[in-house]
Amino acid sequence: MRRTLVDILIFISVFISSIVFFREPFEGYLHYIIFFLLLPSFVARFGAPGRTFQLLLIPLLVGVVQVAIGNNTIELFLKIFLGMLLSVSFYYYVMRYYDLDVVKIFRYYLKGAVIASYIGLFQIISFNTGFRPGYDFHWLFNKWGIAFGTFGIRLNSVFSEASQCAIMLSPAAFVAIYSLFRREFGFLTLRQCMVVLLALFLTASSTGYMGILIIAFLFTINYGKFFNFFIGIILALLAGFALYNYVPEFKSRVDTSMGLWMGENFSIENVNSSSFVLYNNYHIATENFKENFLTGTGLGSHEVAFDKYSLTKRADILDIKFNKADANSLFLRLMSETGLIGMIFLVVFLFRNYVRRDPAEENDYWIISNATLVIIMLYLLRQGNYFLNGFPLFMWLYYYCRKASEEAGEAEPVTENAPAETHALAGK
Repeated sequence: MRRTLVDILIFISVFISSIVFFREPFEGYLHYIIFFLLLPSFVARFGAPGRTFQLLLIPLLVGVVQVAIGNNTIELFLKIFLGMLLSVSFYYYVMRYYDLDVVKIFRYYLKGAVIASYIGLFQIISFNTGFRPGYDFHWLFNKWGIAFGTFGIRLNSVFSEASQCAIMLSPAAFVAIYSLFRREFGFLTLRQCMVVLLALFLTASSTGYMGILIIAFLFTINYGKFFNFFIGIILALLAGFALYNYVPEFKSRVDTSMGLWMGENFSIENVNSSSFVLYNNYHIATENFKENFLTGTGLGSHEVAFDKYSLTKRADILDIKFNKADANSLFLRLMSETGLIGMIFLVVFLFRNYVRRDPAEENDYWIISNATLVIIMLYLLRQGNYFLNGFPLFMWLYYYCRKASEEAGEAEPVTENAPAETHALAGK
């Protein structure tokens, strides 16, 4: 019973980010309470988080220097550094708690994704039948919002906005697409695959649709067939055409993005959009990178850079400050706050720990690695919070999946007589 309760609390910390108890001096999320409930027993069992301190030593030193020379404030730095220390340590302990069993942890994530998808579909049905408590969750989630769209409302389930929901469903979508094409349902049943993909579509999120393109690209890498790649390009173009013509939210995002990125058109229609938020933060991050290219200006400093370089300082542009702190993109935030060192570390981390499909030994590790990579890529593109929705857990999963794959290869070497496909783990 106690173990089940701990499991539930851990994955509530991953999926429930819409409950905030206070906003000053930092936002007090529900998952912080879970951290403090479970951390004492984790520390007693596994010892001090030495691995996390090693990871964050350079950001700590850079942050102190940048605060000293005036590129950051001590309040902003400590808010992010301590939050990162807490979150990264907690999810490292979670990995230890499950004995580094990446398959088991990923299965728990998939259960959460399926539940979130069902809640989202219930939300859409409730809206179209007029059952307000079933689609308006303000009564429970105080940072949750309603976004109206093509399907009445945009599905966002238990997440504060539709794009967050789409990002969190993306690893499950990878598994669903794999399962449907391979007709192997070891991770998700046929019904669960359809539920996840339908929920992702109903978010009407361009970020979620970008996730589908990333998934298609990863399948091309792993199966390496030019014909599949060619067919994928055609299907992507057809899907893009359909979305542009039949999903107004997607059309608006494309039009405003083209106007900003291609034409630098700062008309009211383009500026008053989420596309401008990304464009503005790109401008801020690149300007800050030019001035501090090696180390950036330290964790939490993008907010300071925003005040220096934001395009909203121009008289002819609305003073929009959305995503002032997180840059609306983890890549842009890393560029701004950690500079060249941070970006090189990230690229090396992703390439070094990537698990590619081995045709001679089909296993679950490449599936988990690629599914996890999808959410990492979407965070880099359109989510700048370092630890929202348990993001460090997915980074740890990605890292330890590579370790598990290497250990499995050493323990069970493939012989010439071995079957081409031994999908052993999926059936567990």
